[in-house]
Amino acid sequence: MASQMRIDDEIRIAILEALLLPKCVQPNIRQIKRHTGFHKATIKSSLDFLEKEGVLTGFGPKVDFRKLGYKLEVLSLSQADMSEQKVFEKFLEAANSDPHIHWVSSVVGSGNWNMLTRHLYKDIESYHDESQKRYRSIPGFYNLMKDTQSFFSVEPVFKSAGRTKNIIELIKRESGKPAKKGK
Repeated sequence: MASQMRIDDEIRIAILEALLLPKCVQPNIRQIKRHTGFHKATIKSSLDFLEKEGVLTGFGPKVDFRKLGYKLEVLSLSQADMSEQKVFEKFLEAANSDPHIHWVSSVVGSGNWNMLTRHLYKDIESYHDESQKRYRSIPGFYNLMKDTQSFFSVEPVFKSAGRTKNIIELIKRESGKPAKKGK
């Protein structure tokens, strides 16, 4: 009896993981040529140039994490006491080994917030359980994190555009070039 494919079975996950490896996914030169009308050599040299300049940092799959059961994206703003350097290092060590967290950065703005973290979870309960187990148990955690506000991004999503598409649109607007419709 043949097994049925699932989006989260071992084979599909291994293939998705392989797509993240360097040089695994490359741009389709013929498709770019059809879209732009430019010669293949112009496209290839432009891609090489953009990669050399650090504008293109890689190619990879776009995955809808909600289809894989991760229906909750958490954005947390924290007020961290950065004089607690050793505790902060322990926090970063835990965050770097936590597959739920995909973004940790400094933030500047109104209020006392100075750190932003972005996480993916299946639900609010798993978020609370995981953060309790992994972070709140770090000795000195409450000396480091003075305050945190978490926001839960859930369905419906009203706009979901890729950052790359948006930055291209912004660059075109700044240069005075009109955007192509539907691209």
